[in-house]
Amino acid sequence: MRVVLIGAGRLATNLGKALCCVGHDIVAVYSRTMEAATMLANTVGGQPVNSIESLPLTADVFLVALKDSVLTDIIPLLTKGREEQLFAHTAGSMPLSLFAGKCRRYGVFYPMQSFSKEREVNFSEIPVFLEANDAATLDVLKTLAQSVSSRVYELSTEDRKYLHLAAVFACNFANHCYTLAADVLEAHGLPFDVMLPLIDETARKVHQLHPKDAQTGPAVRYDENVISRQRQLLAERPDIQRLYDLLSQSIHEKELEKRDVRCEM
Repeated sequence: MRVVLIGAGRLATNLGKALCCVGHDIVAVYSRTMEAATMLANTVGGQPVNSIESLPLTADVFLVALKDSVLTDIIPLLTKGREEQLFAHTAGSMPLSLFAGKCRRYGVFYPMQSFSKEREVNFSEIPVFLEANDAATLDVLKTLAQSVSSRVYELSTEDRKYLHLAAVFACNFANHCYTLAADVLEAHGLPFDVMLPLIDETARKVHQLHPKDAQTGPAVRYDENVISRQRQLLAERPDIQRLYDLLSQSIHEKELEKRDVRCEM
C-alpha cells in the first residue's frame, strides 16, 4: 500500500520501519521540523515534508501518529482537500469520532506498545487494535495491520479507553516504580542494574501465572515489621511514603480478595 506517515516520533518511526520492511511504499513523512521528517524518510523512504500543504493529496492510507493533544486541531487541516482519502490515528485514548464529518473513510490503528527510537522492536508480536467507520475501511486497515503483526483485533473506542488505562498501569506506572527504585539505590551508591534479574523474572512470571498469583513481598502477607521499617526509610520523602502505603494496602487487599474466592470454591 501507499502510506503517508503523519508524524516522525517514536511510534511513527517503529511503525514506518515495520511497514517498509514488508514492502509497503511510504510516500511521504510529515513532521513539524524538516530535520525529523528527513531523518525518518531517510530510513523508510518517501518525501520528507514539514507543511501540511506539501503532503500528497492521495494515498491508500494516511496514518496520523501524533501526540493526542494536537489531533483535534490538526485533523481538519490534514483532511481538507483529502476528504475522500482513508485516515487513521494511532492513539490509544482518543475516539474514532475525531474524524467524523471531516473525511469519508476513517479509523483507528493502535499498536499497543511502548516505543523508543533507539530500540528496535519485533512488530509482529505487538497487538494492533482497529476500529473503523465502515466495513470496507476496516478491511483495508486489517490488511495493513496483518502485514506487520500476527495479533490484530477489532476494538471499539469505549473498550479501547480501558485497554489504554490498563496499559498505563502495566507500563507507565511500572516504569515509574523502576525510577523510584533507581533513586533509592543511587542515593546509597548502588547501581540500578542489580534490579534487572528481578525485573526480568517478574516479567517472565506473568507469562505463565496470573499477576495476582505472581505477587510476592511483605505487603502480600502484610508483614507489619518489614513495612514499618521500610516506611521509616522513606520518612524524608513523604510523597513516596504515601505511594508506598497505597501500593502496600492495594496489594494486601488483592490478596484478601484472592483468598475469599478460594474459600468460596
